[in-house]
Amino acid sequence: MDDLRPITPIRRPLVDKRARVPASKSVANREIVLSAIADGRSRINLGPLDPGDDVRAMTEAVVALDYRVVWDADEIVIRGSAASHRAGAAIDARDAGTVARFGAALAALGSGYVTITGSQRLRERPIAPLLEALRRLGATVTGARLPVTIVGPIRGGEIEIAGNESSQFASALLLVAPRLDGGLRLEILGALVSAPFVDLTIASLRRRGVKIERDGNLIRIEQGKVRARNLRIPGDVTAATYPAAAAAVLGGAVTIDGVDARVRPGNQGDARFFELLEAMGCGVSHRGGGVTVSRIGELHGIRANVKDCSDVFPTLAVVATQASEATELTGIGHTRKQESDRVRVVANGINALGGRAQAFADAIRVEPAPMHDGIVDACADHRVAMAFSVLGLQVPGVAIKGAGSVTKTFPQFYEMLAELSR
Repeated sequence: MDDLRPITPIRRPLVDKRARVPASKSVANREIVLSAIADGRSRINLGPLDPGDDVRAMTEAVVALDYRVVWDADEIVIRGSAASHRAGAAIDARDAGTVARFGAALAALGSGYVTITGSQRLRERPIAPLLEALRRLGATVTGARLPVTIVGPIRGGEIEIAGNESSQFASALLLVAPRLDGGLRLEILGALVSAPFVDLTIASLRRRGVKIERDGNLIRIEQGKVRARNLRIPGDVTAATYPAAAAAVLGGAVTIDGVDARVRPGNQGDARFFELLEAMGCGVSHRGGGVTVSRIGELHGIRANVKDCSDVFPTLAVVATQASEATELTGIGHTRKQESDRVRVVANGINALGGRAQAFADAIRVEPAPMHDGIVDACADHRVAMAFSVLGLQVPGVAIKGAGSVTKTFPQFYEMLAELSR
C-alpha cells in the first residue's frame, strides 16, 4: 500500500480520555471455526465497531466451505455441521495468517478438494509445518506454501508440530481435534512463540464442552461434541495497546472500554503489554470492564523477552523512543516472517525519524535520541502503521506510508486517534 497519511500531533497530555477498540480478532476467528463445527446454532456478537479484514476473511472462509452463515449488522449467526465441503471450494485468506492456517485445518475435515490462497506476502509466510502435519493425519496436500490444495478427511491420532515459528499451527490442529476419529494427541516441539494464544485456544474449546488434558507441551483432546454458543466477543487487547501507548507517549490518562487486559490463563496473550508499560513508569488499573493507563513522570527503558506477546513489540519500541534509558526487546526473531520483516521495518522507522534503533536477528535495541519529522514506511504492516501513528501524536511532521493497512484489524483506528485529540 502506497497511501501516505500525515499524522496530526497532539503534544499535550491526555485529560481523562476514553477509547473503544474492535472485537478481538484472536477470539473471534477461533469462535467462528468452533461455531462451524459445533452442534447447533451459534451467535457471535462483534459489537458496534468494524472488526476488520481478518475477521471478514475468516467468515468468508467458513462460507466457502459450505457452512451456513448469516452476518447481520454486528452479529454473525453460524449453524454448525459435520464437514462435507463441495469439491472445488476456494479460500482467499487475503493477508491473514489465522485464516490460512485455521482454514487449512478446517478444510482437511472434509472430503472435497479445497484451494487456499492469499496475498503475495502471505504466500511467503510459513505454513509448511502445518501442511506436513495434515499430511501425516491423512490429508492429501499439494504444495508447501500458498496456494495449496487440500483433500481430506484427516483422522485422529498422534502428531507433533514445531512451535518456534507460529503458535497458530498448534491452534489450527487443536480447533478441529474434537471432530477427528479418536481425538488428537498433540506434542508441541521446541520453544513455543506466542504461547498464551495456545492457552486461548484451549480455553475456547473448554467453554464449548471439549475435554482436554494438558501436560506442558503435550495436549490430548477427546473426540466429541462441540457445543454451540451465544457470546459477545471481548474488545481486542492488542488494539487496546495503541491508545494505551498514546497515554504513555503523551502523558495524562486514557481508559479503553470493554477490554480485559489482565494477565491470566486463557485471556488474550498481549495483555502482558500493560505489565510492561507499568515497568516503564505508567500506571495501569483494571476496573469497570476496561483498562486505564496513565503517566505523570518520565518513562524508563526496559529489558524484556517478548516472545509471548511479540505482536506488541512495535508499540513498545515506539514508546521506548521517549524513555530516559535504552530499551532492549528480545524473542522477536519470528516476527521477521509476519506481515513484514517487523524487526527491520520498526528499526528503520525509528531511525527515519532521527531516533536510534538497532535491529538484531532476534532483538531490537532502542536508545534515547531527539526525533524529527519524516516518513515511516510501514511496508503494508498494520501493526507498524498503528505504532508509528501513535508516535506521530508526539513528534510533529510524521507521515505513514501504507497507513491503509490498519483496516486489517482496526478499520476505525484513525477515527480513534482523532477522538483522543478532541
